[in-house]
Amino acid sequence: MAQLFFKEEGRLVYRYDAEKVWIEPWGPNSLRVRSTKMAQMPEEAWALLPPKATAVQIDIQEAEASITNGKIKLTMSRAGKIIIYNQKGEKILEEFIRNRRDSHADYCSALDIENRDFKPIIGGDYQLCLRLESLSPHERIYGMGQYQMPHLNLKGCTLELAQRNSQATVPFMVSSLGYGFLWNNPAVGRVVFGKNMSTWEAESSTKMDYWICAGDSPAEIEEAYAEATGKVPMMSETAMGFWQCKLRYRNQEELLAVAREYKRLGIPLSVIVVDFFHWPYQGDWRFDERYWPDPEGMISELKAMGIELMVSVWPTVDRRSENFEEMLERGLLIRTERGYRISMDFQGNTLHFDATNPEARSYVWEKIKGNYYDKGVRIFWLDEAEPEYTVYDFEQYRYHLGPNVQIGNIFPLLYTKAFYDGMEGEGQKNILNLLRCAWAGSQRYGALVWSGDIHSSFSSMRNQLCAGLNMAMAGIPWWTTDIGGFHGGDIGSPAFKELLVRWFQWGCFCPVMRLHGFREPTEYQLLGVAQDLSTLTGADNEIWSYGPEIFEICKTYILLREKLRPYITEQMKAAHEKGSPVMRPLFYDFPQDPRSWEIEDQYMFGPSLLVAPVLCEGARERELYLPPGDWTCFWSGARYEGGRVHTVPAPLEQIPVFSRDGAKDADKKDELFGLWINREETADVNSFVRKMRRGRTYAH
Repeated sequence: MAQLFFKEEGRLVYRYDAEKVWIEPWGPNSLRVRSTKMAQMPEEAWALLPPKATAVQIDIQEAEASITNGKIKLTMSRAGKIIIYNQKGEKILEEFIRNRRDSHADYCSALDIENRDFKPIIGGDYQLCLRLESLSPHERIYGMGQYQMPHLNLKGCTLELAQRNSQATVPFMVSSLGYGFLWNNPAVGRVVFGKNMSTWEAESSTKMDYWICAGDSPAEIEEAYAEATGKVPMMSETAMGFWQCKLRYRNQEELLAVAREYKRLGIPLSVIVVDFFHWPYQGDWRFDERYWPDPEGMISELKAMGIELMVSVWPTVDRRSENFEEMLERGLLIRTERGYRISMDFQGNTLHFDATNPEARSYVWEKIKGNYYDKGVRIFWLDEAEPEYTVYDFEQYRYHLGPNVQIGNIFPLLYTKAFYDGMEGEGQKNILNLLRCAWAGSQRYGALVWSGDIHSSFSSMRNQLCAGLNMAMAGIPWWTTDIGGFHGGDIGSPAFKELLVRWFQWGCFCPVMRLHGFREPTEYQLLGVAQDLSTLTGADNEIWSYGPEIFEICKTYILLREKLRPYITEQMKAAHEKGSPVMRPLFYDFPQDPRSWEIEDQYMFGPSLLVAPVLCEGARERELYLPPGDWTCFWSGARYEGGRVHTVPAPLEQIPVFSRDGAKDADKKDELFGLWINREETADVNSFVRKMRRGRTYAH
């Protein structure tokens, strides 16, 4: 019999026919498994960082080989089947194989199904499928990024492995069986977490590549993943406060008027945003001087008020842009496989800059530096980060690194890397940029991900809660939403005002608190004019835009956010140092409590605060579960017994929040929550709103 197993450079190697498999330690209690049928093993690291050295044991026998690294052990048979165990000897992963080479008598070998299935693409590489046994009907799966659905537990779900507006594929999962699994492959594909088996599929690939770790708790697994793929920087103090945003402030004076009003009212404002189409053409990457004549003066005034300016950047380059021809000549734009070369047609025929090309990343950063950074901008909104296409035919687009179907999911990571590297090169610390998408490892480049252009509804809000918690479990600690949703919020609607209040309360207990949306009625709807991006603006979206009662509630939560800054800072430090998610499902802090694994509409904000958002219209109380221990209502100071379900009051002005074991601020109800404004301030706000609405004119 031929020798199939070898020990090479600290790794276990398996060779059979055209396949080569590498299994090696990749950090404590972790292994990286790679397989290929190419002539050489492809060397791309993709999401993974170089590993720390660990003591590993490799044992090679004629019928089987094994590799052990701390709490994890992998065995491989001559038939090529991999089984992985934890330190207790329990199976945590087992490949699904049904072929004649497998010696298990209970397998029907006539099926001839491969565990690692490389299907050749004629004239190309391989369509890949990894099949895994479903080891327990009770397994629960979390993570995988952001999907628009109301499911926190992903067992039984089918997920597209592709980036879209409001969908972010971050292919890392945490299992209730005690392991974390990273599909380290940026190809477009899908994963099915089925009842009988799980399958991981890539439409085009040169290798199978996954990383797996064993741990005794979700926290241990999450921290191991952060060591393997990177941790967020320390969040700046500025970013922890309240962010004001809307679609869109059309000119410099509109934006400054809003910032000045927050200042006059004494309402803390950390960040205000210049949204899209403040430029002449997409790809110019500069202020349009007709509407933004003095960016330096604007930024200087904002900084004097303690407010940072965030500027929207798109990766699209219009054929009319001043940079298009040079970028085309230098090969800095993505390509199309057929037809007219265009990837998006929103307000112009555009191509995206090729973020997978290091030269393109450098080119774009130099434009950004000269036109924004050198003027004082320190936070960027990297929109369209998927990237978004007019037509989602993924096989139509090709990048510097290869076909989109083979590497396209990594685009958002490299997009944010362009800015991170540039900002770091300028000596900036605490780097943070807002993106609409991410991939595994994006966190190490300061990616704050928001959930995209979502609908303004309670059902959408419920989806965002699951999306945010799964994003956190996928290793992205910085996450936020458009408070109130993006599409469909009419500022005169009582139903929308209620939704806004409930979303605003929840936003106070998210990693970043950011108000944004395309509110209705819009200017062009009101005036009956054609949609023109130089004039388009949604309805008002400041906290005083919804009447005195809503204003009072929103102000209360902005001031509460300020009171929580020391606690939030502690959670951001834990995210930076250990990779701990800031918001996380209950089981993260209570892994031994079976009921905590079942709760999908509550979460922990750090280790001390339990938050139960009000997710249904008209609700003025809600049922919630408190894990074992003693709990204190953050509003009334009443004590509650843990380990059981309670029905608690939820009047319009309150989101149910409980402190664990009598958290230190629980007895400061008057200081934290007695923050209502007086009638005189409300009258001033109403006067300002009337003045702003009278002054609505097109800035031609």
